[in-house]
Amino acid sequence: MSMRFTTKARRGMVVLTAVAGLALGVTGCGGGGGDDKKPETSASASKGSNPSAQEGQADEPLAELKGQDGLILRLTSADRDAGGFVTVNGELKNDGSEKVTVPAGVRGDETEIIKHGRSLGGATLVDSKSKKRYYVLRDTEGRPLTTTDLGILKPGESVPVFMQFPAPPSDTTEVTFQLPTFASATIQISG
Repeated sequence: MSMRFTTKARRGMVVLTAVAGLALGVTGCGGGGGDDKKPETSASASKGSNPSAQEGQADEPLAELKGQDGLILRLTSADRDAGGFVTVNGELKNDGSEKVTVPAGVRGDETEIIKHGRSLGGATLVDSKSKKRYYVLRDTEGRPLTTTDLGILKPGESVPVFMQFPAPPSDTTEVTFQLPTFASATIQISG
Protein backbone atom coordinates (compact mmCIF):
# COMPACT_ATOMS: atom_id res chain seq x y z
CA MET A 1 0.00 0.00 0.00
CA SER A 2 2.81 2.42 0.85
CA MET A 3 4.50 1.74 -2.51
CA ARG A 4 1.25 2.38 -4.38
CA PHE A 5 0.66 5.67 -2.54
CA THR A 6 4.25 6.75 -3.14
CA THR A 7 3.98 6.01 -6.87
CA LYS A 8 0.76 8.01 -7.16
CA ALA A 9 2.24 10.89 -5.16
CA ARG A 10 5.35 10.88 -7.35
CA ARG A 11 3.28 10.95 -10.53
CA GLY A 12 1.24 13.79 -9.09
CA MET A 13 4.39 15.76 -8.34
CA VAL A 14 5.70 15.29 -11.90
CA VAL A 15 2.35 16.37 -13.36
CA LEU A 16 2.18 19.38 -11.01
CA THR A 17 5.70 20.43 -12.02
CA ALA A 18 4.88 20.06 -15.72
CA VAL A 19 1.66 22.08 -15.36
CA ALA A 20 3.47 24.80 -13.39
CA GLY A 21 6.18 24.95 -16.07
CA LEU A 22 3.61 25.25 -18.84
CA ALA A 23 1.74 27.95 -16.92
CA LEU A 24 4.97 29.94 -16.51
CA GLY A 25 5.69 29.47 -20.21
CA VAL A 26 2.25 30.73 -21.24
CA THR A 27 2.52 33.67 -18.84
CA GLY A 28 6.00 34.52 -20.16
CA CYS A 29 4.73 34.48 -23.76
CA GLY A 30 1.90 36.91 -23.01
CA GLY A 31 2.34 40.26 -24.67
CA GLY A 32 2.47 43.52 -22.81
CA GLY A 33 4.42 46.09 -24.71
CA GLY A 34 5.00 46.34 -28.39
CA ASP A 35 8.67 47.15 -27.96
CA ASP A 36 9.86 43.54 -27.60
CA LYS A 37 12.49 42.87 -30.23
CA LYS A 38 13.04 39.25 -31.14
CA PRO A 39 15.70 37.84 -33.43
CA GLU A 40 14.39 36.76 -36.81
CA THR A 41 15.84 33.28 -36.41
CA SER A 42 16.56 31.33 -33.27
CA ALA A 43 20.03 30.07 -32.50
CA SER A 44 18.88 26.45 -32.42
CA ALA A 45 17.05 26.71 -35.75
CA SER A 46 20.19 28.00 -37.44
CA LYS A 47 22.12 24.97 -36.16
CA GLY A 48 19.83 22.62 -38.07
CA SER A 49 18.02 21.03 -35.12
CA ASN A 50 14.26 20.64 -35.15
CA PRO A 51 12.37 23.17 -33.04
CA SER A 52 10.70 21.77 -29.93
CA ALA A 53 7.74 22.85 -27.81
CA GLN A 54 10.02 24.25 -25.10
CA GLU A 55 11.91 26.52 -27.49
CA GLY A 56 8.84 28.75 -27.59
CA GLN A 57 9.17 29.40 -23.85
CA ALA A 58 12.40 31.38 -24.08
CA ASP A 59 14.24 33.13 -26.88
CA GLU A 60 17.48 31.45 -25.92
CA PRO A 61 18.22 28.70 -23.43
CA LEU A 62 20.24 29.51 -20.32
CA ALA A 63 22.79 26.94 -21.44
CA GLU A 64 23.26 24.05 -23.81
CA LEU A 65 25.48 21.23 -22.54
CA LYS A 66 26.90 18.52 -24.76
CA GLY A 67 27.06 14.97 -23.51
CA GLN A 68 28.23 11.72 -25.00
CA ASP A 69 26.79 10.01 -28.10
CA GLY A 70 24.99 13.14 -29.38
CA LEU A 71 23.03 13.92 -26.21
CA ILE A 72 22.33 17.60 -25.56
CA LEU A 73 20.91 19.06 -22.35
CA ARG A 74 19.27 22.41 -23.00
CA LEU A 75 18.55 24.32 -19.77
CA THR A 76 15.61 26.70 -20.22
CA SER A 77 15.06 28.11 -16.71
CA ALA A 78 16.47 28.20 -13.18
CA ASP A 79 13.84 29.68 -10.88
CA ARG A 80 14.17 30.45 -7.17
CA ASP A 81 10.93 30.06 -5.21
CA ALA A 82 9.80 31.37 -1.84
CA GLY A 83 10.19 27.92 -0.23
CA GLY A 84 13.99 28.05 -0.49
CA PHE A 85 14.40 25.91 -3.62
CA VAL A 86 15.79 26.37 -7.11
CA THR A 87 14.11 24.39 -9.89
CA VAL A 88 16.09 23.94 -13.10
CA ASN A 89 14.02 23.00 -16.17
CA GLY A 90 15.09 21.98 -19.63
CA GLU A 91 15.07 19.24 -22.19
CA LEU A 92 17.31 16.29 -22.91
CA LYS A 93 17.64 15.63 -26.63
CA ASN A 94 19.26 12.98 -28.79
CA ASP A 95 20.85 15.11 -31.50
CA GLY A 96 22.58 12.11 -33.07
CA SER A 97 21.52 9.70 -35.81
CA GLU A 98 21.38 6.53 -33.64
CA LYS A 99 19.32 5.46 -30.65
CA VAL A 100 21.04 6.45 -27.40
CA THR A 101 20.63 5.05 -23.92
CA VAL A 102 20.83 7.82 -21.34
CA PRO A 103 24.07 6.98 -19.48
CA ALA A 104 23.74 5.61 -15.96
CA GLY A 105 26.43 8.09 -14.91
CA VAL A 106 23.97 11.02 -14.97
CA ARG A 107 22.41 9.71 -11.77
CA GLY A 108 25.70 10.11 -9.91
CA ASP A 109 27.31 7.52 -7.66
CA GLU A 110 25.52 7.98 -4.33
CA THR A 111 24.10 4.70 -3.06
CA GLU A 112 20.76 6.23 -2.06
CA ILE A 113 20.15 7.65 -5.54
CA ILE A 114 21.43 4.61 -7.45
CA LYS A 115 18.85 2.32 -5.86
CA HIS A 116 16.02 4.48 -7.26
CA GLY A 117 16.82 3.95 -10.94
CA ARG A 118 18.01 6.14 -13.76
CA SER A 119 17.58 9.86 -13.05
CA LEU A 120 19.45 13.16 -13.19
CA GLY A 121 20.34 12.76 -9.52
CA GLY A 122 24.02 13.46 -10.15
CA ALA A 123 23.37 17.11 -11.03
CA THR A 124 24.88 19.82 -8.84
CA LEU A 125 24.93 23.61 -8.65
CA VAL A 126 28.23 25.16 -7.64
CA ASP A 127 28.22 28.58 -6.02
CA SER A 128 31.83 29.71 -6.38
CA LYS A 129 31.07 32.98 -4.54
CA SER A 130 30.08 31.11 -1.33
CA LYS A 131 32.31 28.11 -2.16
CA LYS A 132 29.40 25.65 -1.83
CA ARG A 133 28.03 22.80 -3.90
CA TYR A 134 24.28 22.07 -3.91
CA TYR A 135 23.05 18.54 -4.68
CA VAL A 136 19.65 17.50 -6.05
CA LEU A 137 17.09 17.35 -3.23
CA ARG A 138 15.61 14.02 -2.14
CA ASP A 139 12.23 13.06 -0.72
CA THR A 140 11.81 11.31 2.64
CA GLU A 141 12.47 7.92 1.02
CA GLY A 142 15.67 9.03 -0.69
CA ARG A 143 14.30 9.48 -4.22
CA PRO A 144 15.88 12.42 -6.08
CA LEU A 145 13.58 15.34 -6.91
CA THR A 146 14.36 15.19 -10.58
CA THR A 147 13.19 13.53 -13.76
CA THR A 148 13.39 9.75 -13.41
CA ASP A 149 12.97 6.64 -15.58
CA LEU A 150 15.20 7.94 -18.36
CA GLY A 151 15.91 5.23 -20.91
CA ILE A 152 16.48 5.17 -24.65
CA LEU A 153 16.07 8.23 -26.86
CA LYS A 154 15.48 7.83 -30.60
CA PRO A 155 17.28 10.16 -33.03
CA GLY A 156 15.77 13.64 -32.71
CA GLU A 157 13.70 12.68 -29.66
CA SER A 158 13.67 14.94 -26.62
CA VAL A 159 12.17 14.72 -23.14
CA PRO A 160 11.42 17.55 -20.72
CA VAL A 161 13.51 17.38 -17.54
CA PHE A 162 13.66 19.10 -14.17
CA MET A 163 15.94 19.10 -11.11
CA GLN A 164 15.29 20.72 -7.75
CA PHE A 165 18.06 22.04 -5.48
CA PRO A 166 18.32 23.94 -2.20
CA ALA A 167 18.56 27.65 -3.03
CA PRO A 168 21.88 29.43 -2.61
CA PRO A 169 21.84 32.78 -0.73
CA SER A 170 19.52 35.35 -2.31
CA ASP A 171 22.44 37.52 -3.47
CA THR A 172 23.81 34.61 -5.53
CA THR A 173 22.39 34.83 -9.04
CA GLU A 174 25.04 32.94 -11.00
CA VAL A 175 26.00 29.29 -10.45
CA THR A 176 27.75 26.56 -12.38
CA PHE A 177 25.51 23.65 -13.38
CA GLN A 178 27.23 20.25 -13.50
CA LEU A 179 25.93 16.85 -14.60
CA PRO A 180 28.14 13.75 -14.94
CA THR A 181 29.01 12.90 -18.58
CA PHE A 182 28.08 16.45 -19.72
CA ALA A 183 30.07 19.65 -20.03
CA SER A 184 29.56 22.25 -17.26
CA ALA A 185 27.86 25.61 -17.80
CA THR A 186 27.28 28.84 -15.91
CA ILE A 187 23.59 29.71 -15.53
CA GLN A 188 21.61 32.61 -14.09
CA ILE A 189 19.04 32.03 -11.32
CA SER A 190 15.92 34.16 -11.60
CA GLY A 191 13.52 35.08 -8.81
